[in-house]
Amino acid sequence: MSPEEYERYSRQILFGPLGEEGQRRLMGSRAAVAGCGALGTFHVAALARAGVGEIVIIDRDYVEPSNLQRQWLFDERDAELGMPKAAAAAEKVRALNSSIRVEPRIADLSADNAAKLFEGADVILDGTDNFETRYLINELAVRDGLPWVYGAAVGSYGATMPILPGRTACLACLFPEAPGAGAPTCDTAGILNVAAAAVAALQVADAIKILSGATDAVQARLLSLDVWSGDPRSIRTQKPDPDCPVCGKREFPRLAEGGRGRVAALCGRDAVQVFGSGGSVDLAALAASLEPLGEVRRNEYALRFVKPPHEMTIFEDGRAIIKGVQDVAAARSLYARYVGS
Repeated sequence: MSPEEYERYSRQILFGPLGEEGQRRLMGSRAAVAGCGALGTFHVAALARAGVGEIVIIDRDYVEPSNLQRQWLFDERDAELGMPKAAAAAEKVRALNSSIRVEPRIADLSADNAAKLFEGADVILDGTDNFETRYLINELAVRDGLPWVYGAAVGSYGATMPILPGRTACLACLFPEAPGAGAPTCDTAGILNVAAAAVAALQVADAIKILSGATDAVQARLLSLDVWSGDPRSIRTQKPDPDCPVCGKREFPRLAEGGRGRVAALCGRDAVQVFGSGGSVDLAALAASLEPLGEVRRNEYALRFVKPPHEMTIFEDGRAIIKGVQDVAAARSLYARYVGS
């Protein structure tokens, strides 16, 4: 550790349970943040300030004005430009700490790409917004023996749980099935930004314990809290359940399924995500072909095409998010009309 690095992290090094050796481990570690929204933006900023050597940021979406109330790294210009969240967060984090390596991955996390996206990670932090993706992360983490930290927040409430494969219960042990239809979401119940921050801070604390080698300090528990009522609750979790399909019987159905469908409605968004079949897209050429038809804005990562009542954001990998439509067949038709098959 150089004198400059020691000075930068000196207040953290003074914390006895971490110390200089723990700081060295942080600087040599790699964390993956799955989802860069209210939780993930906090994860990324806190990990970068703590000196985690490599951070992978995985997100499929772009910044919108409604994100700015709770998603910590973004600003109005990011929303105006429609910046992909992973790219915008990486840009901000590099300004926070230029000595670390930040890898933005503008991608939809799926069974097809999960192993590659999480390759080399020492821990995964959950910043996702749906249980299907969390179950996928859980299966990969259990299969590969990779620690991860579950987190969720809605309204004034949040919950988090560290999962150490082989030592603690996994997500499927506690939640064999996802919450049913009608469960509150940020789109139906709203969210206080401090609820997300509280959960994310607890997640990062567990990640720092794991990355610094202090896994004995990680408590096997599901911790929930309500920042409005000030009511925290902790439920101790057991060791892996031998009857659990995932960590007990080692069945990984979501990983075995392969990729998701090529069209998917986005819950609460009045939007549909479409995957092109032709691979990557030449955004410059596409912009030229669309400019006579509607408003076009482009950055180095994505293109936004507005032709009322629809708005399309097309990414380099051929994926598009189409707003103003809920029917997947209509979305597929719009994609074919303006982007191609």
